[in-house]
Amino acid sequence: MKISIEDINIAYDDCGQGPALLLIHGFPLNRRMWLPQLQPLSGAGYRVIAPDLRGFGESDAPDGNYSIDRFADDMVALLDALNIERAVVGGMSMGGYILMNLLERHPERVRAACFITTRSTADDEVGRERRTALAAEAERWGANPIVKIFAELLFGSETAQVKPELIARATAWMRATDPKGLSGALLSMRDRKDYTPLLPGFKQPSLVIAGAEDRAAAPDAVEVLTAGLPDCRSQVIARAGHMANLEQPEAFNAALLEFLGALPERP
Repeated sequence: MKISIEDINIAYDDCGQGPALLLIHGFPLNRRMWLPQLQPLSGAGYRVIAPDLRGFGESDAPDGNYSIDRFADDMVALLDALNIERAVVGGMSMGGYILMNLLERHPERVRAACFITTRSTADDEVGRERRTALAAEAERWGANPIVKIFAELLFGSETAQVKPELIARATAWMRATDPKGLSGALLSMRDRKDYTPLLPGFKQPSLVIAGAEDRAAAPDAVEVLTAGLPDCRSQVIARAGHMANLEQPEAFNAALLEFLGALPERP
């Protein structure tokens, strides 16, 4: 499905009925990464909303207007258009940065938060320079430089050996991404703030999910999040890397459903 919000058309999946769960994909992916979650979660009694961020998947890719603020505002506009007052929000990697922005700027829209293979810290100077250079390469060469770096980095070592089809599928998603979206998202991540000092103010129930073999996340990301968030539980998924929800969907879904089931009844 597609819906017009603000200055673009956003593509999204909307499955099931019940309390709303908004799933925000990571970079350089799209909403298809949530396919292993749509039916199990909607079948368990939840309304699952999985959008393509601006510049990704089947959503429009404008020439400019990319920022973490803008991504977050798009998600609020989507909830408004779907008449959803509050949702549990899950954000994977870059989606986690957008989730933290929502918690800061639109906390009334977030019923509970699920931080998936993400971190609260900002980039250091080396990381910022790397994103700047990669954004320029994406503008010039398209997705090829992105694929070269991310195709296998996102997955655990066991996945690369026994589930090569997952890497092939993710690679196809990356190659199909508009260069404007890739560049815009890279610069948005480069310029994001450090949310670590704000974590104690995020009062919503929180779940932190990490992959035991995640090579793309900071080693202390889980500890920083769980130490800062006041109402938080965590789950490390064995035999999974950055794409824990794709690599080990049964374990991932079980952890998320247990968290959802323990939330207060009022949506």
